[in-house]
Amino acid sequence: MAPDGNQSSGVTEFILAGFPNLNSTKAELFSVFLLVYLLTLTGNVLIVGVIGADARLQTPRYFFLGNLSCLEVLLTSVIIPKMLSNFLSRKHTISFAACITQFYFYFFLGASEFLLLAVMSVDRYLAICHPLHYPLLMNGAVCFRMALACWMGGLLPVVGPTVAVALLPFCEQDAVVQHFFCDSGPLLRLACTNTKKLEETDFVLASLVIVSSLMITAVSYGHIVLAVLRMPSASGRQKAFSTCTSHLMVVTLFYGSAIFLYVRPSQSGSVDTNWAVTVVTTFVTPLLNPFIYALRNERVKEVLKDLCRKVVTRILGDLLLAKSFNKKTVE
Repeated sequence: MAPDGNQSSGVTEFILAGFPNLNSTKAELFSVFLLVYLLTLTGNVLIVGVIGADARLQTPRYFFLGNLSCLEVLLTSVIIPKMLSNFLSRKHTISFAACITQFYFYFFLGASEFLLLAVMSVDRYLAICHPLHYPLLMNGAVCFRMALACWMGGLLPVVGPTVAVALLPFCEQDAVVQHFFCDSGPLLRLACTNTKKLEETDFVLASLVIVSSLMITAVSYGHIVLAVLRMPSASGRQKAFSTCTSHLMVVTLFYGSAIFLYVRPSQSGSVDTNWAVTVVTTFVTPLLNPFIYALRNERVKEVLKDLCRKVVTRILGDLLLAKSFNKKTVE
């Protein structure tokens, strides 16, 4: 379809429509989203810091968990600060360059997270089902290469679609993105040209990343469940199932919402409910991940307690030293 006379290839900014029907709940939603964002940042940054600071957490499991927390911090920071600022401003605009940048980093980080979740599930499978070979299979070099592959696996494939979206002609008078950030479907809906091939490309890429990583995760957890069922100890089975259930809950939320949003041949015509489902991937799972994967873990809680004791001891020691110094100075 050829572009019509109302198009503009020189659009400099878009308007983010945000959440619908916020007249009476705007302040409440802003407070809730700000609190969730701060908790998400605190939890994930704390995990990265603890893993990096304590030798007891220098294992493949926590190495991958640290990468996951980094991804969560970056992913939420790409979307939420701009969304929160729009709650406080009358003009909900975003520049063209910022919109395309947001588009790229959202899908790059999201794809990397899917791949990393698959790698984490394989790591748990090897640790539980092949414990004798695990140290050899998951040595430091292997873990680094796998983590790098996850980051690069999200970084590179998204470049092509991002450039294609950036080169689209957009209708200037209709440059309202029906979302709270620059998502794929709402942006394609604004194009003054046929985007069917681009939508098909997005569908293929999303399917490859999401479905393939989902299959790896499902197979890994399937083997883990079978291994847990063979455990002779009832308490051991209960503890393992509790952990697996928590992990699967987060994985199901993340994959389920992503499949609903992106694993479909056409995205531009179905954007009305996207904002509600996107809340799961941008707010719910990043908030839950620190608690599900780390803060409920006994080893992490032990390390946190030790670090708190060290910090408190250091502060008390400094206070006593300062008090003693002041007393000598007075004398």
